[in-house]
Amino acid sequence: MKKFLTGNEAIARGAYEAGCLLAAAYPGTPSTEILENISQYSEIYSEWSPNEKVALEVASGASIAGSRALAAMKHVGLNVASDPMFTMAYTGVNGGLVVVNADDPGLHSSQNEQDNRLVAPHAKVLMLEPSDGQECLDFVKAAFALSEEFDSPVLFRVTTRVCHSKSIVEIGERVEAGIKPYVKDPAKYVMSPGNALKRHPVVEEKLLRAKDYSETCPFNRIEWGNRKIGIITSGISYQHAKEVFGEQGSYLKLGMTYPLPEQKIRDFAAQVDTLYIIEENDPYLEQQVRSLGIACIGKERIPICGELNAEIVRRALLGETEPKTYQVSQKPTARPPVLCAGCPHRPLYVALKKLKDIVVTGDIGCYTLGMVPPLSMLDTVICMGAGISSGIGFEKVNRMAGRKEKIFGIMGDSTFFHSGITSLIDAVYSNSNMAIILLDNSTTAMTGHQENPGTGVNLMGQPAPVIDLVNVVKAVGVKPENIRIVDPYDLAETEKAVQEAYASQELFVVVTKQPCALMKDVQKKREGLYCYSDAEKCKKCKACLRTGCPAIAMKNGTIHIDKAQCNGCTLCQQVCKFDAIAKVGE
Repeated sequence: MKKFLTGNEAIARGAYEAGCLLAAAYPGTPSTEILENISQYSEIYSEWSPNEKVALEVASGASIAGSRALAAMKHVGLNVASDPMFTMAYTGVNGGLVVVNADDPGLHSSQNEQDNRLVAPHAKVLMLEPSDGQECLDFVKAAFALSEEFDSPVLFRVTTRVCHSKSIVEIGERVEAGIKPYVKDPAKYVMSPGNALKRHPVVEEKLLRAKDYSETCPFNRIEWGNRKIGIITSGISYQHAKEVFGEQGSYLKLGMTYPLPEQKIRDFAAQVDTLYIIEENDPYLEQQVRSLGIACIGKERIPICGELNAEIVRRALLGETEPKTYQVSQKPTARPPVLCAGCPHRPLYVALKKLKDIVVTGDIGCYTLGMVPPLSMLDTVICMGAGISSGIGFEKVNRMAGRKEKIFGIMGDSTFFHSGITSLIDAVYSNSNMAIILLDNSTTAMTGHQENPGTGVNLMGQPAPVIDLVNVVKAVGVKPENIRIVDPYDLAETEKAVQEAYASQELFVVVTKQPCALMKDVQKKREGLYCYSDAEKCKKCKACLRTGCPAIAMKNGTIHIDKAQCNGCTLCQQVCKFDAIAKVGE
């Protein structure tokens, strides 16, 4: 049977067909839909873990217990999960263990453009790299088998374009792999220094066997065409190369990209006149080819930054300046990302904006958009959890320097569960007097409303215990008198809490509680509610525009509120000093 699937859907299907029994992840574009689709298969226990490290540790435990298991994450998530990743390479597996890593060339939804192909040789694990949906399905099934054959986790590397592009995929039936017996073996699974020292030579021996296998691996194949041009490539870059060169080139298409088939590379290079290495971001393949003493053309022509496409490859290697893509005269309207109309995070930033001499250390989530004008409130955004942690360091240096700025650290509920709890513990332990604002919108909003430990539902749709965010704040040692819980839609209440935090000389936590405006039940509840501007009363002071709400605009010299976008949050009404904005629907 054939279906039209995205790469993420195909990965999920491949895990199902391979007999996977457990899958864990933390949502992050472009990998999110993998677990969302796996959750539709009742044969697989699936979960949103608090973070990627926990997800891989859960999958590792399942693997050691004897089942096939999968962990999925975006590229920066693998940074969080690197601790268990590197150690599982030493312990090896029992049931097959596949770690799906989704890189984001072009930075469509990420804070950096790292190339995680470099992780495989660093961690000493096998790596597979599919080019389309069919290979996503087939390679995942093979990855579980290879994991068990070589007693190693397999890094399954995809990119945004592979994850989200659709293609025709032939699906099959599930083949149960069962659960292997678990045999107690501390020398293999307990990585004390003495045991780890003995496991390292085992890892190197496994890599030598894997290197031999890569020479005959069916995923590393040569496609002969015109031998004047030879192309070594992998992943989505293979598709771009084929589109540009067609039959005018020959291809060594690498599907297993660590360990690399050195002899196959030598043999291929010896039979072509000019050798191109076509790959996105870092010169991973190019460096390996050059280390074999083979002359090639790569990053001196092909950009190291950004996502590739056929036009870029054509221009870089063939010198063709005329675009071959279909051109239209109309240009799309520039729409930079902004907080949605009615977003409960907006009033918080409006309240903060009234304070003087503050530094705001932000975090990863919808609230990152507080950096966008006219709010322009964030000073830093580093990674998940750093909204608090970096604020601690900033506040310590401010004390040393005698600076007076108050430090506000901001993060959301899902990010708090991900890596903010340990940051908050450090804030308590280090006696920081910063202010922390936790934006609880009852979901993991930026990646598409996934469940988290505070939502009361798990990935499989089952009721789950609610981890109360405020109770956690109290439990780690924040004084109850220094905690405020506010409805951010009540601007006066929010401003009062923020002012108290500003004035406090001790660690102070403000929790805003209001669900994401785009959640279906919220939209249904607020259906028919909207604000409008009274032109007779409006003084055109533009205070409402300075909230940055996309539902408000100046049209023909008059303030206009788009009722299709507005959900009646009343922030604009509250900032208007002339009673020129009213609410309809109540």
